Formats: sequence, structure tokens, C-alpha cells
Amino acid sequence: MRSFARMLAGLILSGGVLSCGVASAEKALEVIVFPGGFNWPIWVAQNKGYFQQQGVSVNVTPTPSSSYQLSNLIDGKYDIAMTAIDNLIAYREGQGEVDKVGTDLVAVMGADRGFLKLVTVPEVKTVSDLKGRTLSVDARNTGYALVLFELLDRAGLREPDFQVERAGGVMQRFKDLMDKKHAGTMLISPFEVQPLANGYNVLATASQALGSYQGLVAGTRLSWAEDNREKLVGYIRAYINGVEWLYDPANKEEAITIYQSNMRNADKQSAETAYRILLDPETGMQRKAQIEMDGVAQVLSLRSKWGRPQKTLTDPSKYYDNRFYQLATQ
Repeated sequence: MRSFARMLAGLILSGGVLSCGVASAEKALEVIVFPGGFNWPIWVAQNKGYFQQQGVSVNVTPTPSSSYQLSNLIDGKYDIAMTAIDNLIAYREGQGEVDKVGTDLVAVMGADRGFLKLVTVPEVKTVSDLKGRTLSVDARNTGYALVLFELLDRAGLREPDFQVERAGGVMQRFKDLMDKKHAGTMLISPFEVQPLANGYNVLATASQALGSYQGLVAGTRLSWAEDNREKLVGYIRAYINGVEWLYDPANKEEAITIYQSNMRNADKQSAETAYRILLDPETGMQRKAQIEMDGVAQVLSLRSKWGRPQKTLTDPSKYYDNRFYQLATQ
């Protein structure tokens, strides 16, 4: 298999691939994403003309970190963020990594259940081996860092048993882990494939440990959504079409080709692995991009426990506005 690291690095360098949009007189939607294979439905929607069919033009930008992504979403530089719903909740509740508050941030559709795995260097074979070592996170008060703290806590480790270092988004954490700068981190599938092939270990899988957990969603500002309802509904509809097209077995070979054209240097084997993981009928991308409210409740439970300043958050519906999804699916 070709180097997964080269493949991922190529993705960052290939801005023209990620940022392609459909020509339109209308101003394009600015969408900011974490780089990775979980953007497959967007690539399909671009390739198959689903955005164009909805009269929508889309520019897609990879983010270096959640703080960059959410800060610029709040400031209006981007219209839609494909991000962990925990990030939206944190910045709405004043618990973000940086001093920004987005009082009208909402999720408008689901995407996945997180695909989260605690991956460690080869010499760390159990959670107890992490004692005294350093783990990396994107931001320590948002996103998947809270999942990390919960997994370690359930295994009997709490700070200062280990140290935490902010290292940026999943791309940077993956590269740092491969360079053994840190003992472990939370990776999103299929980022764990290369480490496993090189003797690294998966010590825990969030879906197995936590049960239902809502990962990525499409998030936006409610004020923008109200002013751009037609565009947003078109985006959701095109994304759903991309998801459902991917789940059709008849499209597998073409889907692999689309994956390889967007993940530079990805070979057939790595694309096949991504297909198996991301499109697993039980644990893969959410069918029809339908959000799971019990998964949002799990996110709120973790944020109530680990978020700072501490707040008790109990109402999942507060952070999801289903009106746009309903319009897209009627």
C-alpha cells in the first residue's frame, strides 16, 4: 500500500480538488471541512452534479483546526461547517477553545457517528501504559478531546496521570503520531489504517465504549440559514443524494475512483479499506444524513461532565433545527 501519510499530505496540497465548485452566477456556498475520506458524499455530489441539480455552487475548504473552523463560521467567512456537533454546542455555550460565542449555531443535518478510535504508538499496548505520557488533542475543551477524557477515565486515568498537548486537527495529529511526538490521540477512520499497518495499537473505539454518539454534522448560523433557506435545503438534498449513491453496491467501483481522485496518492487497497469502514451498514455514515438525537444526548452528557466552564446541558433539540432537513427530504 502506498504511504497513507503521503496520501493525506497530498490532500492538503490539492486545494484545487477539494475546492472545486459548480459554475454559477450565484455566490457559492463556502463550506469548511476537516480533510479526510468522510467528505466522500461531498465529492460524489460534486462529481455526479447533485449540487448543480439543486442550483447550488459549493467551495470546500479544509480546516487546520476546530478553533479556526468555528471562529470563521461565527464570523461569517464560511456558511456551513462539516464539524463535530460538540464543537457547535461548545461555541454556542461559551465553552469554546477561543473567546468566541456563536449564540445561533445549529446543526441542520447529520453525517456520521464519529468513527473515533484511540490510537497509540506501538510500545503503548494498554491504557495503563499511557500513565506519565503525553496525548494530543485538537482543542482540549471541544470536540473529541472529551471522548478521550471519558475513555481514559473509565479505564482509571485522569489528569495529571497523563499530559495533554494541543496539536491541531486530525491531519496534524495523525502526522505527529506517526512521528511519535505523542503517545496517542483520537483518530477518525480511516486515519487508523496506516498506523495499524505499522504496529500501532487501537486501544478503544468510541462507538463500542459509549454506544450512540453523534459525530459530524452540517452546522451553520441560524440567521444565515433563514436568509439562505433555498441554498441550504439544496445543499442538504445534494449531500443526502451523495450518501445514498455511495451506499448502492452497484456504484462501488465508481465510488472508489472518486475517492482516489480526491485523496491524492490513495491506491486501490486504501480506498477499498475506506469503503469498508465508512460505508459499513451498521456503523458507517448515517443513511440519508439523518441525525441521531440519542447520539446528541450522549454528546451533551460528556460536555456536562468535562466541558469548562461546567454547565449541565440536557436538551438535544436546542442544538438541531430540523426544518431545513424536513424541506430537503419531503
